[in-house]
Amino acid sequence: MSPKQQRGEATVEQLLTTALRVYASAGQQGFTVNAVTAASGVSLGSLYHHFGSFDGLAARLYTRCMEQLFDGMIVALRRSRTPRTGIQALVKAYLRFTVEHRDAALFLHASAYSGYLDGHAEEIRAVKQATFGDIAAWLRPSIEAGEIAPLPTPLIEVLVIGPVAETARRWLSSTYDIDLNQAVRILPDRIWRSLQPDRDR
Repeated sequence: MSPKQQRGEATVEQLLTTALRVYASAGQQGFTVNAVTAASGVSLGSLYHHFGSFDGLAARLYTRCMEQLFDGMIVALRRSRTPRTGIQALVKAYLRFTVEHRDAALFLHASAYSGYLDGHAEEIRAVKQATFGDIAAWLRPSIEAGEIAPLPTPLIEVLVIGPVAETARRWLSSTYDIDLNQAVRILPDRIWRSLQPDRDR
C-alpha cells in the first residue's frame, strides 16, 4: 500500500471514529457535517472525496456498526453445537454488543429511522442480506432436519432479531423501564420457541 493510500485509509478511519463520537455526545440534532469536520480536523473537501456526501459518511458508519454487531453474533453462533444454543447465543451476543458498544448500538437503532440513510438503502440492504445470510446458512441444516420451522429467511430474521432489537432500542432510549439482565434470561428461550415447528399438524 502506498503512503497516499495509507493516508487515505487513516482519514476515513478518523472521520468514522469522530462521527460516532459526535453522534454519541451531541445526538441526532448535533450530528452535522460541520460538527464532524470541526471535531476531526478533516476538511469538508476531504470528507466529500472519501464518502461523496455527509449522508454517505453516515451510511458507511451505519454499515460498519452493523457489520461489527453481526460479526460478534456469527462468532457466537459458530461456537454453538445445537440450533437451540445457536439461537440463544445470537440473542445474548446482540444484547452484549448493546452494552459493550453502546455508542455504535445507539447509532444503529436511532439511525434506522433517520432520513440520511434513505439514499443508501440498497447498499445497506445488501450488507444486511449478506450478514444475515451467514446466519441463515448455519440454520439451514436444522430447518431441513425439522428442528426449526421452514420459514422464509426474512421471517426468521424478524423472529430472531426483531424482539431483541426492540429491547435494545428501548433500553438505549432510557425512556422505558427495560431490565437488560432480565431480557438476557428470558428472551433467548422465548425466541427459540418461536422458531419451533408446529408439532400438532
